[in-house]
Amino acid sequence: MNKMAKQTNNTSSEEFIFGKKNYVFMLIGLACISLGFILMSGGGSDDPNVFNPAIYNFQRIRLAPTLVLIGFGIEVYAILLNPNK
Repeated sequence: MNKMAKQTNNTSSEEFIFGKKNYVFMLIGLACISLGFILMSGGGSDDPNVFNPAIYNFQRIRLAPTLVLIGFGIEVYAILLNPNK
């Protein structure tokens, strides 16, 4: 019985896995990923018979995928960051 009382006391003190610093970096990474996907979108043509070369511009080919990859890197860093240091 005494052992059971000790177990319930330990489970009542809930602690988050990540700290505030981790969540801030996760939000920054999510913002980078979102911005990358927003920059990648668009560029279509109203007429399917007309080719629009704007799909191959710097923003959609280089900048947007780089932002997405940087965002994923920030997410990995946020997960591996030790909040106690």
